[in-house]
Amino acid sequence: MRRGLFGEAPPFTQLILVLFTMVACAMFFMFIGILLAPPILGIPLPQIMNMMGNGEAIHHLNLLRYMQTLQNISLFIIPALFVGYLFSGNVITYFGFRNVVSGKWFVAVFLAIVTVVPFINLLTSLNEMVIFPESLSWLEHKLRTMEDNAAELTKLFMTMDHVGWLFFNILMIAVLPAVGEELIFRGIAQKIFVRWTGNVHAGIIITAFLFSFIHLQFYGFFPRWLLGIIFGYMLVWSGSIWLPIFAHFLNNAMAVVVTYLTQKGYISEELGEYGSAWSAIPVTIVMTAACIWILWKMYKARR
Repeated sequence: MRRGLFGEAPPFTQLILVLFTMVACAMFFMFIGILLAPPILGIPLPQIMNMMGNGEAIHHLNLLRYMQTLQNISLFIIPALFVGYLFSGNVITYFGFRNVVSGKWFVAVFLAIVTVVPFINLLTSLNEMVIFPESLSWLEHKLRTMEDNAAELTKLFMTMDHVGWLFFNILMIAVLPAVGEELIFRGIAQKIFVRWTGNVHAGIIITAFLFSFIHLQFYGFFPRWLLGIIFGYMLVWSGSIWLPIFAHFLNNAMAVVVTYLTQKGYISEELGEYGSAWSAIPVTIVMTAACIWILWKMYKARR
């Protein structure tokens, strides 16, 4: 197979190259994106720079959406494609875009993500209960503040007055992150860590840890880590990057759709958090067992 310039480089060198490319692309394309923002958003450039400088951007939802979309593309998608070329000389081959799997795999992924939701909600609830010792109270306060800020930003993004914003949020919160983050983490980082450690399981677990860590939300760290591990095994078992992308998309898209239906009054708010209450434990156990069985069947059918 054709090799890129850095295809045989040591894993540490490859990892540094990935990080450098992500930072460089983010800075360059964010700069270009800001210059293009005035005609797109109808806001003068000095006003945009002023809002971003003094923190007032949070009061302009369209600017926030624009910057979030730009970040997904510049920090993950573009760097992933560029690094894939540097490592292999052929992006299509490197990421396995041609590795097609049968529809049964996608059905299994859909069922696995749906059945794991209650356990993820329960794990999130437990994660939020973590209390630090008195000596680390300063760290807990900082993490709580970061979590509150992230929750406030998510609440703003999830404001969907009409169905058009629903579809835009599916693009911004589900499609772009699913493609970009899976290409970077499962498509590139997981390969590097598997090669570095010489162990598939270690590579998956380390990559999933970094995947959760980069979100900078401690009180959702463990459920996100678990999802990253599941995505990693889906790639290994199927040999197709499309499966973790689809799983990631489903997880995010379900959150967007459930929030929209809740805002419109079609479903209760408790349904979106099902599994987080102790009263739901019996159902959570059953659905988790179903998810484990589905993952086991995927393992048995692995390529």
